[in-house]
Amino acid sequence: MQPTYRPSKISRARKCGFLARSKTKGGRKVIAARRKLGRKRLGTASWK
Repeated sequence: MQPTYRPSKISRARKCGFLARSKTKGGRKVIAARRKLGRKRLGTASWK
């Protein structure tokens, strides 16, 4: 049996990153909501 969560920076960036969010209508809504809240990080990829 393998672990349920195997972190990978690349797949995380491609799936939940800022550019991935910008591509879809719903993703842009997510970015807007996070901006409104005043989040420091809008997408998970833009951490470092």
